Amino acid sequence: MASHSDTLVVFFGATAGENGGKLGSDEREIILLVWQIVDLHEKKVGKLHKCFVKPDTLELTDQCKEETGLTVDDIVKAEPLDKVLQQFQQSVSSEVKCLGRTTYTLCVDSPLVIRQALHPEASKKNLVLPECFFSFVDVRKEFHKCCPNAGPAQKLTLTSMLEYVGLPAVSEESIGVREVRNMVQLTLCILAEPHNHKFSCVETVNYKFDSGTCSKTEPVDSETVIRARGLPWQSSDQDIARFFKGLNIAKGGVALCLNAQGRRNGEALVRFINSEHRDLALERHKHHMGSRYIEVYKATGEEFLKIAGGTSNEVAQFLSKENQVIIRMRGLPFTATPQEVLAFLGPESPVTDGTEGLLFVKYPDGRPTGDAFVLFSCEEYAQNALKKHKQILGKRYIELFRSTAAEVQQVLNRYMSTPLISTLPPSPIVPVPVLTTPPFLPAASSTRDCVRLRGLPYTAGIEDILEFMGEHTVDIKPHGVHMVLNQQGRPSGDAFIQMKSPDKAFMVAQKCHKKTMKDRYVEVFQCSTEEMSIVLMGGTLNRSGLSPPPCKLPCLSPPTAYAAFPTPPAILSEAALYQPPLLAAPRPPQTTTHSPAHTLAYYPPQPHLYMNMNMNYTAYYPSPPVSPSTVGYFAAPPAVAAAVAAQPHHAAAAASPVLPQPGALVRMQGLPYNTGVKDILSFFQGYQLQPDAVLILYNFSGQCSGEALITFPSEEIARRAVAERSNHPFYGQQVHLAFCN
Repeated sequence: MASHSDTLVVFFGATAGENGGKLGSDEREIILLVWQIVDLHEKKVGKLHKCFVKPDTLELTDQCKEETGLTVDDIVKAEPLDKVLQQFQQSVSSEVKCLGRTTYTLCVDSPLVIRQALHPEASKKNLVLPECFFSFVDVRKEFHKCCPNAGPAQKLTLTSMLEYVGLPAVSEESIGVREVRNMVQLTLCILAEPHNHKFSCVETVNYKFDSGTCSKTEPVDSETVIRARGLPWQSSDQDIARFFKGLNIAKGGVALCLNAQGRRNGEALVRFINSEHRDLALERHKHHMGSRYIEVYKATGEEFLKIAGGTSNEVAQFLSKENQVIIRMRGLPFTATPQEVLAFLGPESPVTDGTEGLLFVKYPDGRPTGDAFVLFSCEEYAQNALKKHKQILGKRYIELFRSTAAEVQQVLNRYMSTPLISTLPPSPIVPVPVLTTPPFLPAASSTRDCVRLRGLPYTAGIEDILEFMGEHTVDIKPHGVHMVLNQQGRPSGDAFIQMKSPDKAFMVAQKCHKKTMKDRYVEVFQCSTEEMSIVLMGGTLNRSGLSPPPCKLPCLSPPTAYAAFPTPPAILSEAALYQPPLLAAPRPPQTTTHSPAHTLAYYPPQPHLYMNMNMNYTAYYPSPPVSPSTVGYFAAPPAVAAAVAAQPHHAAAAASPVLPQPGALVRMQGLPYNTGVKDILSFFQGYQLQPDAVLILYNFSGQCSGEALITFPSEEIARRAVAERSNHPFYGQQVHLAFCN
């Protein structure tokens, strides 16, 4: 620390390219180092030293030649950087010892020479810098602290600072010598009367990047985050930290981004300790990592939290073990057990704490995804594990590669925090309630202000749930506890709770997840009102999210939603539409004056059937047999059906609330059964598609049928997409595209 140092080493450097305020922005090598010692106690100065440095590329830019007055002949016989740094350390140590001092600190007129030139070049050349280059004082910040009326530190120059204290600037000397002499006389001035300044604002350079976790509740300043693009796919967080060597990254501040298939997409979000370091990082735009240039852009704190922020207590506990090497395993058999994974890794790569060092990634319904993360206590064990890459476990080959704490969070967030319902376009149809909707039930929305409790004891009652919630009970909305019954009217072990805000729901999910109720642990997930409504109406969880309940009716296409697939009127009986659900009160008698041919309409994801059990926070909801999503339909009221049936077909289509979407339609066949809307949008990237332009078709059991309808903005774009994408595989599978005219 400068406040405890005996001496200052006034230090200056120049590169073969940009200098001054843009020093280090063009990746040019250092060609000149100048330094001089100042004794802080005796206010004396030592000998001035000037050393040329021979770069690997003997080439100077015209701007460098003009600013420095140097030529290639001046540096061709110089020593390389590592030799010059050794000379620097030996010279300074010897001179400090001769002065009877023991410690010293570097003093520069800008952090650029240390952060943007010296550390990045040493990192690329695998040089180990002396310890003195990991701390320094900036004479501009020290002068601003001593003379705050002189102006902002960022706008100060050596000339302006000397002028402020009434000293003439040295101008006749060569570059480097001139700057060092000016810094020395400025330093001596503020050390003396009347200023008596003490150098104390020591800046440091991190020795290494510290991995760690980040909570989604942690505030992240958007002025500290950047997005790096074009990274090699095998890059680790340590590789990215090395690219930004010299700048201090916050703990756990590197988040590798994944694509829709969970693979790295060559991007990362990096969070620095302050905005100054972020601004310096932006100056490394198009600097190189190996043979690849990396693009660097501004990003937001919200984007960083979306990738790196975690919510799971299980993940936090897994990552709480520090100084561990994380390996990701992908492609595990769904039936793989922890013991089988440990046996696969073998005794030469022991996992930290055995099975406690394994984290299996699961879908919201608890089924495995085939991914797992493993902790190793040292690099040797991790290297042994990586040798198992693409070896066979069961009947599948397993991929192993290095991972990071942020990637663990992101993968878990992807599977556990994504919306549970299938990503289908919302229906524009006006809801047709079957029974009176309770006034206290809100309309479906995507606001995640609810939590789902799964694994409740079948004997659990309202009092048990309130006791389980503990202090969070006060944040439950009135009539906000909904217990889900199965088709037999018995408790299913699930319940939904409406909280007063998404923040309250998040806290409950974080604090109560896997707490015990009557010797059973209960899982708690944050969800939206829309997702709650789907389950209360009979939807079930599958690997892709929520699915509609099995339907006995034929799978119907959307009625007149697209002109290419007109749907003829269907004749559905009362019994076909309504299987006997469990109701608290008998259904009102149905009139028989209407035509048996009903007009079909989408049923919105809102609960309309309910059972009031006269409990303060409880309402029971039986499940109708037909899906409340776009794959199921209910009959319209008799008056509406009669009015529409009396119209011609084209008039009925015009009167229908479901209007054909503008644009041109393409049918996509042969899709994998786990296809999502994001996968299709990624496949058609560049064709101006929006999420609501994709409609995935489902079969009788509510699973993907392997077909989808895509609405393009125009016929020209649709035909171009069919022509250009027909021969491209869809994630390894050939699909058929057909333009519908």
